[in-house]
Amino acid sequence: MGYDNDLSFEYNNPTKIIFGENCTRDIRLEIEGLGCSKALIVTDKGVVEAGLTGQIEEILGDSCVGIYDRIVQDSDFALINEGAAYAVEKGADVLVSVGGGSVIDTAKGMAIVMKEGGELKDYAGMQVLSRPQIPHVVVPTTAGTGSEVTWAAVIKNRELNTKELFCSYYIIPNIAFIDPTMTAKLPPQLTASTGMDAFTHAVEAIHALQSQPITDAMALHAISLSTEFLPRCVEQGDDLVARGQQQLAAVMAGIAFGNAQLGLVHAMAHSVGALFEVPHGIANSIILPHVMRFNLEECADRYALIAEAMGINTSELSDMEAGKAAAEAVAALTKKIGLPQTLSEVDVPEEGLTEAAELSLSDGSIVYNPRMIMDADEVLEVYRAAF
Repeated sequence: MGYDNDLSFEYNNPTKIIFGENCTRDIRLEIEGLGCSKALIVTDKGVVEAGLTGQIEEILGDSCVGIYDRIVQDSDFALINEGAAYAVEKGADVLVSVGGGSVIDTAKGMAIVMKEGGELKDYAGMQVLSRPQIPHVVVPTTAGTGSEVTWAAVIKNRELNTKELFCSYYIIPNIAFIDPTMTAKLPPQLTASTGMDAFTHAVEAIHALQSQPITDAMALHAISLSTEFLPRCVEQGDDLVARGQQQLAAVMAGIAFGNAQLGLVHAMAHSVGALFEVPHGIANSIILPHVMRFNLEECADRYALIAEAMGINTSELSDMEAGKAAAEAVAALTKKIGLPQTLSEVDVPEEGLTEAAELSLSDGSIVYNPRMIMDADEVLEVYRAAF
């Protein structure tokens, strides 16, 4: 695919990525390289019970000043303010987040409050910060969100029942340890749903209005890897080769969308997540093929690239035919890995779709969608197709 002659873009990827089985054994050395010596582990109780934080605590030794393990799905402002106060009390000079997207985003929020003071709500929005925050090292235990390499955190505002974005280059983690052994115990459905979160990031990076050659390369390779290895991860969780490749897919998809942005899928998924507590990866998985069909007339050539990355022979297909085939292949993938196929299956009420459609219009991701959204009725039709 070619690009317009007036193409211009920015590409930013400052996170140091360390990959390999048991690579976390070097975490203390890397923290010392950041000039830090007092690490607070940020995690959730499930990760603690799985024994994963214990491994990191042992490696950190006396440089670990404590563990904050109160993180829940869709972490909120109050929890982050509490965690930051605890970190300051412990004298932490670096945060080590061990967990999935909620844990990593919580640590990003804590780093802001620790450095800037006040409350997290004071810093919502785009590029509000003006200086580097408390150093942050990430050990992902899922292969989905890509938050270990992105400039964004999505935090729930429980007062307004919305999800709010905190976006700044100053909250991109310093180091990410991509260790396949840290995802080996992830249950099949969580493996599948977080994997489809990564897959959605890659697809939206391809169709987003800020797509560009570098992110295209990463996103398309992420799609290819996920198509091959995500089913293997779901079927055989201890396959560390598959786990590692899916982790790399999530990292590349994260870097891709962190530069190219997203679109309507995430706007809709954020909305049903905020209103009806649908897990983010599952919401993305259900909605993605329907948004692809909605966008098809505007970006068939982009979806043809996705079809090729998924292994579809497009040599005798038009871009429109290839794009339709890509949407069908995505739906088939979600079914193959055992995820719900409709919003009704995850208890979204039909009478709530209108409110969700209206809320989607205020989500920052929607402005990068390739097909312009004129009103909430268009979004509602997509929700109905996914219902």
